[in-house]
Amino acid sequence: MNKRNPNAVLDVKEVPKWNQWIILSIQHLFAMFGATILVPMLVGLEPAVALLSSGLGTLAYLIITRGQIPAYLGSSFAFIVPIITAKELDGPESVMIGCFVAGLVYGIVALLLKALGTGWLFTVLPPVVVGPIIMVIGLSLAPTAVDMAMYQTVDNEKFYSLESVVVALITLTVTIIASIFLKGFLKLIPVLIGVVCGYVVAYFFGLVNLEPVKEADWLALPNLLVPYVTYTPDFSWTVVWLIAPVAFVTLAEHTGHQMVLSKVIDRNLIQKPGLHRSVFGDGIATMIGSAIGGPPLTTYGENIGVLAITRVFSVFVIGGAAVAAILFSTIGKVSALISSIPTAVMGGVSILLFGIIASSGLRMLIENKVDFSQQRNLIIASVILVIGIGGAFIQIGDFTLSGMALATLAGILLNLILPGRTKVDPEEMFQTEN
Repeated sequence: MNKRNPNAVLDVKEVPKWNQWIILSIQHLFAMFGATILVPMLVGLEPAVALLSSGLGTLAYLIITRGQIPAYLGSSFAFIVPIITAKELDGPESVMIGCFVAGLVYGIVALLLKALGTGWLFTVLPPVVVGPIIMVIGLSLAPTAVDMAMYQTVDNEKFYSLESVVVALITLTVTIIASIFLKGFLKLIPVLIGVVCGYVVAYFFGLVNLEPVKEADWLALPNLLVPYVTYTPDFSWTVVWLIAPVAFVTLAEHTGHQMVLSKVIDRNLIQKPGLHRSVFGDGIATMIGSAIGGPPLTTYGENIGVLAITRVFSVFVIGGAAVAAILFSTIGKVSALISSIPTAVMGGVSILLFGIIASSGLRMLIENKVDFSQQRNLIIASVILVIGIGGAFIQIGDFTLSGMALATLAGILLNLILPGRTKVDPEEMFQTEN
C-alpha cells in the first residue's frame, strides 16, 4: 500500500470539498480543452463528440486503473494525418473502424505487457525509433497548418487571404507570449488563450459567422457516429493499416507520460497498478471514442502539468473534469461557438503545436543521449524521416501501407536487424521513493 505523499495538497485517493472540487475540475477541463477540440476540427469530426468521448474515456480509464492514476485522456495529435488520409479514401465511418482497431492494438499490447513485462516494449520501440516517428507526426502536419493560416475556401475554391495571414500571425504571437511570459495555471493554457484572442481579432476582420450560435439550442446532443445505429460499418484493410499502427507511436508517448506522472506524484505507476493496466485503459477509452464518432484518445501532458503545479493529485478531481467535459458536449451553443472558430485561428496555433510535436521528438533523442556518431542510429532516423515525410507507400492490390505506418514498421525492423543495439532498461529511466 502506498504511503500518503507528504508534498501533496490532495493525494490520489483523497476527496476534495465540493466547492474546491468544482473549481479544480474546471481547471483541468480548461487545460485540455484547446488541444482536444483542435484535433476534430482539423480532421473534420465534431468537437462536441470529442469532448464527450474524452469524458467517457477518462472515466473508463480511471475505473480500469483502479483509481490509482490521476490522468486525463484527450484527443491524440498522432492520428491526425492518418485520419485525414483515410477520410479521403473511404469516409468517416471507415475511419472509426480503423480507430477501433487501434484500441484493440492497445489491448493486445496490454496482454503482452501483463505476460512478458515491459522490457520487450522498450526493445521494439527505443528512443532512436520513437523520436524520429514523433518528428514525422509534426512535420507531416506542417503543410496543413500553413494552408489553414494562408488560405480561405469559398464555394470549394481556395484563395490566398491577407486577412487570414494577419489573424494567424496574431494568434500565433499571443500563444507564444502566453506560453513564455505567463505564470501559474495561465501558463498551462496558452492554446486556449491564443484561440480566444485570435477569435476576437478574426471577428473584427469579418471572418466569424455567429448566426449558427444564435440559432443553436442550449441543450443539444452531439451528432454521434454509432455503428449499426447511424451507419453500417464498412471494414477496409487499407484504412486499418493507415490508422492502427499509429498506436505503437502513442504507446511510447503513453509510457513516457506514465514515467513523468510517476515522478510528479512520487509513485511507481509502471509497477502499480502496472503499465499493462494503464495501456489497457487507454485502449478501452479509444474504443469508446471510436464507437461514438470521436478521435483516438491519449493521456495529456497539459493535465500532468496542472498536477505538478497545483500538487492536487486526486483522481476525483480528474473524474470531475471528465463529467464536466460530458456536460459541455451537450450544450448546443458551446458546440456551435467552437465550430465558428475560423480556420485562420486554428492555423495560427497549429503552426506552433505541430512544430512542438516535431521538436519533442528531437528532445526525446537528446534526453536519451542517442549517439548519432553511430551509423546504425543515423540510418534508422534517416529512413524513418524520409519515408514518413516523403509519403512513401507500398501497394499490393487493394492493400496499401503508407506514411507513418510504413515509417514505423521500417524503423522497428531496422532497429531489430542492424547490429549494435543497446538494451534500454525502463527502471533506470525514473526513480520514486515508493
